[in-house]
Amino acid sequence: QVQLVESGGGLVQAGGSLRLSCAASGGTVSRNRVGWFRQAPGKEREFVASISGRTSNTNYADSVKGRFTISRDNAKNSVYLQMNSLKAEDTAVYYCAVHNGVEYNYWGQGTQVTVSS
Repeated sequence: QVQLVESGGGLVQAGGSLRLSCAASGGTVSRNRVGWFRQAPGKEREFVASISGRTSNTNYADSVKGRFTISRDNAKNSVYLQMNSLKAEDTAVYYCAVHNGVEYNYWGQGTQVTVSS
C-alpha cells in the first residue's frame, strides 16, 4: 500500500510563495504519475498539476501555468509543488495523489494553503 503525506502549507500573502511536499512510503514516486489537486470550501476538487513516472512530463491546470512548478526527487521519494505569485483564489486544501494507470487511487490527507489579500 502507498501512503502519502503532504506538508508545507500555511498562510501567505498574495504574491508570495510556498513549496508543498508529498512524501511517499510503500512505493516509489518514480514508477507512477503523481498529481496535485486542491479543494476550496464549497467547491469541488480540481486538478492542479501532475508529473509522469516514466518521463517526468508535466501537466498544469490553466489557472496555475507559469506560477506553479511540479517536480520530483526520486532519492527522497517525494514530489513537490513550488507555488509562486500566489493569489487569493489559490486558497484551498491541497492533496497529492498517485495514479495506477487507470485512476488516482492513493491520496494524502491534504495540507491547507491560505492566501490573504
